[in-house]
Amino acid sequence: MHDLQRRPKLSRHLWVIYLLSVTLLGFIWYFQWMLGLLMALLLAASIYYSIRTERTLQNETEEYIATLSHRIKRVGEEALLEMPIGIILYNEDYFIEWANPYMNRFADEDTLVGKSVNTLSDDLTSRIKESKDELWFNVEGFEFQTTIKKEERLLYLFDRTTQSEIQTLYQNEQTVLLVIFLDNYEEITQNMDDTLKSQLNSKVTSVLNNWAHDYGIYMKRTSQDRFLAVSTKEILDQLEKSKFDILDEVRELNAEQNIPITLSIGIGLGSVELPTLGELAQSSLDLALGRGGDQVAIKDEAGKVRFYGGRTNPMEKRTRVRARVISHALKELVKESDNVIIMGHKSPDMDSVGAAIGILNIAKTNGVEGYIVLDPDDVDTGVYRLVEGIKEDEELWEHFIDPEESEAVVTSRSLIVVVDTHKPSMVSNQRLLSKSEYKVVIDHHRRAEEFIDNPTLVYMEPYASSTAELVTELLEYQPKSLKLKMLEATALLAGIIVDTKSFTLRTGSRTFDAASYLRSKGADTVLVQQFMKEDLDIYIKRSKLIERAEVYRDSIAISKGKPEEIYGGVLIAQAADTLLTMSGINASFVISERSDGRIGISARSLGEVNVQIIMEKMNGGGHLTNAATQIEDTTIDDAEALLKDIIEEYFAS
Repeated sequence: MHDLQRRPKLSRHLWVIYLLSVTLLGFIWYFQWMLGLLMALLLAASIYYSIRTERTLQNETEEYIATLSHRIKRVGEEALLEMPIGIILYNEDYFIEWANPYMNRFADEDTLVGKSVNTLSDDLTSRIKESKDELWFNVEGFEFQTTIKKEERLLYLFDRTTQSEIQTLYQNEQTVLLVIFLDNYEEITQNMDDTLKSQLNSKVTSVLNNWAHDYGIYMKRTSQDRFLAVSTKEILDQLEKSKFDILDEVRELNAEQNIPITLSIGIGLGSVELPTLGELAQSSLDLALGRGGDQVAIKDEAGKVRFYGGRTNPMEKRTRVRARVISHALKELVKESDNVIIMGHKSPDMDSVGAAIGILNIAKTNGVEGYIVLDPDDVDTGVYRLVEGIKEDEELWEHFIDPEESEAVVTSRSLIVVVDTHKPSMVSNQRLLSKSEYKVVIDHHRRAEEFIDNPTLVYMEPYASSTAELVTELLEYQPKSLKLKMLEATALLAGIIVDTKSFTLRTGSRTFDAASYLRSKGADTVLVQQFMKEDLDIYIKRSKLIERAEVYRDSIAISKGKPEEIYGGVLIAQAADTLLTMSGINASFVISERSDGRIGISARSLGEVNVQIIMEKMNGGGHLTNAATQIEDTTIDDAEALLKDIIEEYFAS
């Protein structure tokens, strides 16, 4: 093409030369006509030859251009019609006006013309309307990457099936590490003779080996109660589809005294190095055990966690030794701190306030100033009388500060003690958590995905009835230089009584031991009843809420408040407790609007239904028998519909 552009320029140059030659020839002719005649003949011959050559080149060029144009047009037609790229033109109504032959192969008839673009994919019309220039969808097993030209109403479809298959193969072959732990192996086998222990080991190992063989998992026993397994993402998907039925198989292996042994599995998943994968697996196992065991926790590289199992009541595994060790460690942390700042969850209950008072006593016993963070505007009717009783004790009340005051007394060496919760979003003042490196978490709830970052000491026992019970045990191993006041002991006992519903739920032998210790320190049960009294208006309001209950799935009571009628968290919790006492009811859910505009749900059960799992699906949490959640940007009716869908999903799994 470069030569073609230069040829016309060379021709003009020749004509300039010929013009100069004629001028020169005129001079020669004037002085020597014979020589001029000869030169004129030569010039004429040269001009004739040049013109002939020029015409020949021009004809050849035109022929070449015509041939090239034809070839380009033919290639364009073949590219449009024959290349393995789909091209579709659609009209304003998203019906196909034209499609190249490559796309017609996906038509039920000979052509796609005249059919809706939804013929290719059910939701393609709505996806084209979105503000995207590209989308992916599947047609008869082919994966297409589609470029959208909205102004031209044009789709370009590129076959990415092979690429997608390679990507799927890569994801399926990702390494997955599993850490398998027998939750209560030590407790079950500590009084067994060698024969029974050997039989139990043989049963458990046989079940796990068969399970691993069936799914193609490599598994190795690393200790009496721990196994390490290696799998792939594809196998993990199969395990998730089975809902990890290995949990049920192991639970059915009854040991001596008909006590079931349970299993917990921590799984690490992601495109990370093996050491990091191992850390994810161990972290998942810690999370599963912190939630009570008998379940599976799966954590990926992004920190997202999925849970399976956890439908049984956890057996008590706490020991006096652990309580003594935690108490000693807490004492050392208190002594090394500038001060101790204690806070529970927002809208505190009896357990939260009572446990905080117990930790305050530990601080004072060890000669360190302590403060309890309490928002006076966030006190519910359930603890109002307790707080009023504390105000009458000036020496005790001076240790209570509001969230803003707490930021004035905190230092980098303050000890932040969080009681009755482990979620940073639920504490009285979340900003305090970032102002000190030393943090202690004491809680009796099952561990959730959200957790306080880098705690110095964690004492979480989901087997305990209440945080007040845990704190009471810690008090027993503290120095006796400062006696527990009657009001302090009563507050701790009130926390235990409220959380156990007067020793009827989640009550173990250690619960009675803690209550007995508090009674010996002067706890007044009559005063507890005074604290727990309620107003007649609240009783009537709760009764109306109970009256609106309906029975769902034969044994589940669901009640919801009237729209725009506000109910407190304590009131709906009490309503759920009352519904649970009705004949034939195994679980209860109460839904109402809260003062903050969110929808609150309080859930209770007798153990057959794990309300914690149901509430976690709604971004809540709690215990197997006691849980709750708050939902934003929804209505009571929508919350009820969502709850019923999750209940159906729970029973279907």
